[in-house]
Amino acid sequence: MNSQIQSLRAYAAVTAAYWAFMLSDGALRMLVLLHFNGLGFSPVQLAWLFLLYELAGIVTNLAAGWIAARFGLAVTLWSGLLMQIVALVGLAQLDPGWSIGASVVFVMAVQGLSGVAKDLAKMSSKSAVKLLAPKEDGGLFRWVALLTGSKNAVKGLGFFLGAALLALAGFQGAVWGMAAVLSAILIGVWAFMPAGLPMGRKDAKLSSIWSQDVRVNRLSLARMFLFGARDVWFVVGIPVYFQSILSDGTPDSRRAAFFIIGSFMALWIIAYGAVQTAAPKLLATKGRPESEVVARTIAWAGYLVPIPFALALATGAAGAPALWLSGLLVIGLLAFGFVFAVNSSVHSYLILAFSRAERVSQDVGFYYMANAAGRLMGTLLSGVSYQLGGLPLCLGTAGVMAALNWLAARRLA
Repeated sequence: MNSQIQSLRAYAAVTAAYWAFMLSDGALRMLVLLHFNGLGFSPVQLAWLFLLYELAGIVTNLAAGWIAARFGLAVTLWSGLLMQIVALVGLAQLDPGWSIGASVVFVMAVQGLSGVAKDLAKMSSKSAVKLLAPKEDGGLFRWVALLTGSKNAVKGLGFFLGAALLALAGFQGAVWGMAAVLSAILIGVWAFMPAGLPMGRKDAKLSSIWSQDVRVNRLSLARMFLFGARDVWFVVGIPVYFQSILSDGTPDSRRAAFFIIGSFMALWIIAYGAVQTAAPKLLATKGRPESEVVARTIAWAGYLVPIPFALALATGAAGAPALWLSGLLVIGLLAFGFVFAVNSSVHSYLILAFSRAERVSQDVGFYYMANAAGRLMGTLLSGVSYQLGGLPLCLGTAGVMAALNWLAARRLA
């Protein structure tokens, strides 16, 4: 009983730290996107602001698995929170008088540090679930679904918070406020984190970051294309498209656009998180063998493919923005989010199910390296495809990515 209580306390502390981080991460993304779009940055320039963030995730996830195995999961979790605070303080130093080129380079560097922070926190939290979750009666899937679902709901609130802070407190005030709150949370987590997480092994080798399990590699490939399919419209395409419709350039219309866009992005992420949490029940996986979970993974990967293609055709056929098209996009993207969330949740379960306890941080790090690679690819293509072909090309590219996710998932069987 004492060990169960200790595991629950450790899980609660890990989840609270992860919530705090993802709230600031969502707010920071929306702050940067809307602030610099309002300054006149092009879609490609906006995409550049996030590229180093995603590139840092690729490198960090590979190294973080070994760092956690060597020094312990608590250390990597604390380090992620600390780096995010440093990134926020750094972003507050941005000078409005700098040129666009200098601003892009500076924000890319700060976002790169934030990317390192995010993936240290994510890898630590997901690996901890493997070690703390009950082994019987589908406990692992329930615990990981709860962590990932609640995390995305909190990140959705962060999108709204970022947009609201930008409208009410301005860029500098919002960044300093988030840094102060996150500092208080870091102190609390450090002071009250209970025992229960492994403290690392001195014999962990750097070469162990590479996965030798073919199932982990194939799942990682599917994950890369899955998140590419999301971010190719999510990062630049949809926010810029809606801002072009909602804002006429006046201060009042810009503030209103911030709130509306932030609310939609928040709603999408919160709904996505709720579906992730409910995924074990939706898939009825309790008591079922792993092979059946894999079969359902493949089926749900296929369900995602037609949605972005249908939205791309409708947007292309409509030509100019229209009220009916905006409504269709909202409904279609919520449907995409529902199917995407089930895919994402079952991926998060399978990576932990496939991993051995003694190398869980390395396998999870490798898997999230692929996740970051997909986000990097999606981020770049989001700016490029929107600039070349507008929202129809963004959504069509998302459809291609979803199809590649389905093809990769089929190899898990």
